[in-house]
Amino acid sequence: MFDFKKIQDADIRDKKVLLRADLDVVIEDHKITDDSRLKASLETLKFLNDNAEEIVIIGHLGRPERKEEKYGLKVVANWYANNFQLAISNFQLNDFDAWKVGPNIILLENLRFDSREEENDQEFAKKLASLADIYINDAFASSHRVHASIVGITKFLPSFAGLHLQKEIEELSKIIEQPMRPLTIIVGGAKIETKLPLVEKMHQFADYVLVGGEIAENVGVLAKVAHENLVGKKSILFVADLTSDNKDITEVSIQNFTQVINSSKTVVWNGPLGEVEKCFDLGTREIAKAIANCSAYTIVGGGDTVAFLKKEDLLSKFSFVSTGGGAMLEFLTGEELPGIEVLKNG
Repeated sequence: MFDFKKIQDADIRDKKVLLRADLDVVIEDHKITDDSRLKASLETLKFLNDNAEEIVIIGHLGRPERKEEKYGLKVVANWYANNFQLAISNFQLNDFDAWKVGPNIILLENLRFDSREEENDQEFAKKLASLADIYINDAFASSHRVHASIVGITKFLPSFAGLHLQKEIEELSKIIEQPMRPLTIIVGGAKIETKLPLVEKMHQFADYVLVGGEIAENVGVLAKVAHENLVGKKSILFVADLTSDNKDITEVSIQNFTQVINSSKTVVWNGPLGEVEKCFDLGTREIAKAIANCSAYTIVGGGDTVAFLKKEDLLSKFSFVSTGGGAMLEFLTGEELPGIEVLKNG
């Protein structure tokens, strides 16, 4: 288990606290369709609200190339304000656009509207740090990024892990240290440049790796991984056959995946197995049902996957829901997450 500085050990009484939360939610028609990430930090927010003088929530939404209204956090500000039965009020805080969303709670506008956030610019980090006395990271989904609000800021403020971040590390560490076997990892979705190297690493500790979605189109690279598995590696790699239009996995693959899932003791899933946003969702739905109904310990992560499960009313059937997508996969393959490394003791 990681030895890191926890919010429970911080002296937050009557202090101003900067809370890095996961604000990158799914929004359609100016409405949040999946608020799982916002809810994940409510326990930490309540803990701070009971003890701190003021809380400033910071985070990002999407990947804006410039300041665009569709990536603005006003809809998130309204979500927080509704929890405290307040109407939001907009103002400037040390040159940052901000909203008052609770009696002692402020939300800053999307940090990625300033390019210095993703550049881990030290002056930008210092400017953020000037807003508070203590920094809390509760944003597991962004902790694999070397950004100013994740890494840079820890040089200027006493820094601690929030309650949800601690829970993520605790649950995912079980998979690394003592998983119940057979352990099956299911990887789908796009982001091929990120996921392909991770698939290669996963066969070092998983018993089965099941691959679908857009990433399954890279059969050449995956065949090389499969060959490596056959010459001494631990796991067995199954790459789904795709439908003729490459939009979904075939029914035969659904059956094969389901058979592996039913024989597993632990199942970890990240990424849809078809283009669900274009209604090619049969494979994803059937595999979701198989995982939900199996007797294994089950973990799911990734914004698209979680949003789909919520829509299908299956999310509660999973043992643990991670807010992380890429962060979850990197953590499970033993990668050091910069946002967690800077919180370690010693």
